[in-house]
Amino acid sequence: MDSLFMKPEEIEAASFRIIDAEAGDHGWPKAEWQVVRRAIHTSADFEYAQSMILPDDVIEKALAALKSGAGIVTDTNMALSGISKPRLTRLGCSISCHIADPDVAAEAISEGVTRSIIAMRKGIANPDNRIFVIGNAPTALFELLRLVNADAAKPALIIGLPVGFVGAEESKNALASGTHAIPFITNIGRKGGSNVAAAVVNALAILATS
Repeated sequence: MDSLFMKPEEIEAASFRIIDAEAGDHGWPKAEWQVVRRAIHTSADFEYAQSMILPDDVIEKALAALKSGAGIVTDTNMALSGISKPRLTRLGCSISCHIADPDVAAEAISEGVTRSIIAMRKGIANPDNRIFVIGNAPTALFELLRLVNADAAKPALIIGLPVGFVGAEESKNALASGTHAIPFITNIGRKGGSNVAAAVVNALAILATS
């Protein structure tokens, strides 16, 4: 079929067939593969088939958090925009991003830190927010882990996929280090991004409403 005349859902289905065929014997369990496959789909990067880290019980815990209506906080408005809202609305999950809030900007200047750090603090201050999605700022992930280790935060799930050359890989290594008891999804290396983080949330939302 000519792709010019395909419906969006037909293009997506065809894309997934191509990914499944090219990925071959990837070794991921069915539910985990739904998450990894969407990361590949949004990035056209098959490296995620090897670099993603999903601990054994994280899908179960992530779906439980979503089904309980956990609030979701993102580190960028790009991630916020990329997350599909209808399924989350059905689950009773709110979603927010504080990076552009005027009070966040003012406090960041006052303290001499990044807005991402202050935005995480603001997000965690609301007890309804229990899922944190980081696709851009390593400082946001480092701050969230600092709060966790200080017993000032206990998220139900951290999706940590910051991208870049300064701190991104290190922050994800810290998330995956096992020094905390928080369920997480991340990947190895410098790759990541708001689009990939949003894709992971969308995959989980589909699983939670299927």
